[in-house]
Parts: sequence; C-alpha cells; structure tokens
Amino acid sequence: MPEALTSAAALGLQNLLAPAILFFVLGLFGGFARSDLSLPASTSRTLSLFLMLAIGFKGGVEAATAGLSDSFLRAGAAGLLLSLATPLLAYPLFRRVGRLDRATAAATAAAFGSVSVVTYAAGADFLAAHGVPFGGYMTAVLAIMEAPAILTALVIARRAAASDGGGHSTAGILREVFLGGPALMLVGSFLIGLATGQRGMDRLDIFLGPVFQGMLCLFLLDMGLAAARSLTDAGRPPTRVLALGIALPLAGAAAGYVASRLAGLAPGDSALLILLAASASYIAAPAAMRTALPEARPGVYLGLALGVAFPFNLILGLPLYALAAGAL
Repeated sequence: MPEALTSAAALGLQNLLAPAILFFVLGLFGGFARSDLSLPASTSRTLSLFLMLAIGFKGGVEAATAGLSDSFLRAGAAGLLLSLATPLLAYPLFRRVGRLDRATAAATAAAFGSVSVVTYAAGADFLAAHGVPFGGYMTAVLAIMEAPAILTALVIARRAAASDGGGHSTAGILREVFLGGPALMLVGSFLIGLATGQRGMDRLDIFLGPVFQGMLCLFLLDMGLAAARSLTDAGRPPTRVLALGIALPLAGAAAGYVASRLAGLAPGDSALLILLAASASYIAAPAAMRTALPEARPGVYLGLALGVAFPFNLILGLPLYALAAGAL
C-alpha cells in the first residue's frame, strides 16, 4: 500500500503538469486571490455543452466500432447500481456526521451519487496519454450513471419532507433530469456518434481533437475560479463536511473497484468505472437541485463537489484509481 500511494503521488505530480490541470490551478489561485478574472456565464455554459458534445460524440463513434458487447452490458449494470445506491450511503452521513439539514443533505448526496463529465474527460485523457486502452462504451456508462442518483436523492428528500406536507412536481423533476441541456447534449451526441460512426468522426476530427484540448483548458480555468469562490464565500461548509468531500470519493472508489471486479472489466474500463464512482456532479445534479430543492444550500453541495472532490480526484485520485485497477 505505501508503494502504491507513492506511485500515485508521483503520477499525480505528473498529471499536475498537464496544461489543462495547470489552468485549473490558475483558476484556483485567481479565485482565492479574489482576482477579477472571470468568464461570462454564457461562455461557461457554451464550454460545458461543447465538452459534452465532444465526449458524447467520440464515445458514440467508439461504441459503434466496438458494437453492443457483453463488457458494455456488464459495465452499464455496475454503473447503474452504483449510481442508485450511493445516495443511500451519502445521505445519512451528511445528516449525522455533517449535521446538514434534510434538503442540503439530499442535494449533496445527489451530487456525489451522480458523475462528473469533466472528471471523466480528464481520466480518459490520462489513460490515453499512458497508452491504456478502454472501451468507447464507457461514455454510455457515464450517461447511465448521471440521472439515477438524482432520482434516488429526491425520493429520500420527499420522504423526509412528507411530515411537513412538502412536495415537488414529479413531471418537473423528471424533465430537469432527463431533458436538461447537459444531459440531453451528452446522450444526443452519443447517439449521433453511434449513428454516423467513423465517417462522422473524420468530418469533425479537428473539432474533437486539438480544439477539444483548448476548450478543456478554458473550462477548467473557469471551474477553478468557481471552486475557489464557492469555498471562500460566507456559507463555506464546516471542516467535518469538507472531510466528507474526500471520504466519499474514496468510499465510492472502493465500491467501484469491487463492482468492476465482479463485472470482470478490463483494466482501462475498470479505472474509468472507479473514477466515475468516485466523482461528484457539479453540473447536472446542481441544476436539478435548484429546481427540486430550492431550499438546499448550493454553497455546500457545489462547494464539496467542485471545490473538494473535483481537485482531489483530478490530482491524486485519478492515478491512484488507475493503479488500483491494474491499468498502470
């Protein structure tokens, strides 16, 4: 174990020197230093949608090449179970250890049960840089894992609020989860890539190759700014809650490791499933929570997902998970 941690730390330092990661660090510095550096909200949303388009389309093309394999079905089933079950563990931890109110605990559990598209993008880029193969269908697994945790957390929240006579429109919640911009772009792009295959990839090669790296750098710069500012505002979570922002990714990674072994996944696929299980959503889940649980504190669920879990997974967690999966 000490050797594995040392190797993960060394790989984490190498990963830290990647341009995209350095731009995230620049954003963190700018946010903590209270710089006026910022990207317009419309630009940030455009970058987010672009990344989902690129990730979904490339995954669809690779899935079309690989076909509907047994590995995809096993990985998808494992990812679905992980997404459904994680809020059941996270919610009582946030209530009892973090001492959060019901709505905030449910919203934060939803964020940690759902997945981060950009963390997945960084993980796929990391594996590719180290020559580790993985299936394009893992993007479909990413899409599968996004919504179930949100629904589980909302069911928990509704049951907790039942005694108060509260409730939310089920139709509105389902619409936000499945037809929200990020989710629709990810799933739609995957289906378009699946339909057009390599022919479509040839037409968008530059758009999805070199341009993608530049867009990822800009997006991570913006995420670094947002992460720092969410952790320095007046509603900063207490230390015991911040500690859960690292404990839950590690617990999710352990569950992902067990699930990947039971599913018999290849090392590259296993590393990505572990990373997805450890990641936390700061796009889809917060968007759904703003609609379904407006009383929840965004400084907590966004601060933990974006300011704690995201950098931890990006810098140290990613190489550690790859080592655990036997991919390195």
